[in-house]
Amino acid sequence: MWIQQNPSSPAPLADLQGRAVGLKFECQQCNTEVFTDLIGVPAPNDQADSPEHADNHEIEEIKCPGCDMTHQLEVDSTFDGVTFKVSDAKTVSYQVAE
Repeated sequence: MWIQQNPSSPAPLADLQGRAVGLKFECQQCNTEVFTDLIGVPAPNDQADSPEHADNHEIEEIKCPGCDMTHQLEVDSTFDGVTFKVSDAKTVSYQVAE
């Protein structure tokens, strides 16, 4: 089941930490629906000296099969939750791997 990312509210960390997710998004340039390979969700840094420094990121790139535009994918994991960011995408949805 695909879950649309709410930009103002991160996804629950407890549901995603240590799991792999697939992302899908619509390319802003050519409107092609793009599906990613599975991406690991990193755990926040529990050794950080403050919550502001606990952020952990996973960054990858993917080319749109419709127009060859390169999109940057970023998974931001904090104790408040997980946010998925994709450059030049209209909307972003995620699905947890079984």
